[in-house]
Amino acid sequence: MVTHEAELKLPVEMCDAAGNLNPAAVGWSRKPLHGCNLSGRWGRKKRWDYWCITNQDMLFSLTLSHLDYLGLAFIYYLDFASGKFMEQTVTRLFGKGCDLPEGLGGLIQFEDSALRMEMRDSGNDIYLRVDSPAFGGEKLHAEFQVSRPVGHETLNVVIPWSKRLYQFTSKQNCLPATGKIQIGNRKQEMGLDSFACLDFGRGIWRYASSWNWAAFSTRQNGHTVGVNMGGKWTDGTGMTENGICLDGRLSKIGEDLLFDYDPGNFMKPWSIRTPQSEQIRLEFTPFFERIAKTDALVLRSEVHQMIGRFCGTVITDDGEQISIQDAIGWAEEHQARSEERRVGKECRSRWSA
Repeated sequence: MVTHEAELKLPVEMCDAAGNLNPAAVGWSRKPLHGCNLSGRWGRKKRWDYWCITNQDMLFSLTLSHLDYLGLAFIYYLDFASGKFMEQTVTRLFGKGCDLPEGLGGLIQFEDSALRMEMRDSGNDIYLRVDSPAFGGEKLHAEFQVSRPVGHETLNVVIPWSKRLYQFTSKQNCLPATGKIQIGNRKQEMGLDSFACLDFGRGIWRYASSWNWAAFSTRQNGHTVGVNMGGKWTDGTGMTENGICLDGRLSKIGEDLLFDYDPGNFMKPWSIRTPQSEQIRLEFTPFFERIAKTDALVLRSEVHQMIGRFCGTVITDDGEQISIQDAIGWAEEHQARSEERRVGKECRSRWSA
């Protein structure tokens, strides 16, 4: 079951000065090795840092993204028992103030009167903080301490669509987290049963794209297990973002996964599996649907992110079969289309007139 994909073990730059993909960068690694030196191609570059913290009671997420022509800072929170969901988004034209580094680590800050965000990554320790004066009409303060255990392996891969279009992603799950969330007078403490997941992305994208993404982190029968699963956007490239992290050791999956769900009713159970092996056999039962739509001048997107529980089995490279029961996680469908080509044409027509 060991993947056919090339495993990289030395640092490598992702592209050349002209913005073309470096062929030597195509592969995956157990820790981030890629220098995301994106160059040129204004309007096509996408950068984001997405964090999600979960336990058996709640989910909290914070994201900062820079899409060249637009910046987005957004947060959301779901309390499982009450079903109370809250979300806030701040947009910045041309990504002003949404500064993100080429690689992982360091300090990221976003400042706005409606939302303040800080991500501080020193390697083994990560500190996350969010403040909002009006989150669902109430004051929010949230802060989290996340640990990256020594030797913990993560899923890092370059997806090559062509020499001009490509994406580096680092998916990091099973990261222990503690912290607190205070909304108005209500405070929620997060203990050692909580996990953080990082989705770090840097790349040069197509005008239109769609993807599935599913992930979870859990403790099962004395093991810590995290699974990352992607589909559509990687299909046919020869690379995937699929992997199992068992007790800090990564098993890379080279098969394109099959996501079976009803796009007319996302709340129905999903099936996710490897078509050629038994390595992934999972059923996902949603209990909440988050719908996020962006209809800006330069970007249209729609995501259906389902929060729910995973059951089934996964098998590592060593052949160890792990039973999964009621693991909290998410599965989503995302459709996006950039409109800057149309906007640029309209602006040129107006200028000519």
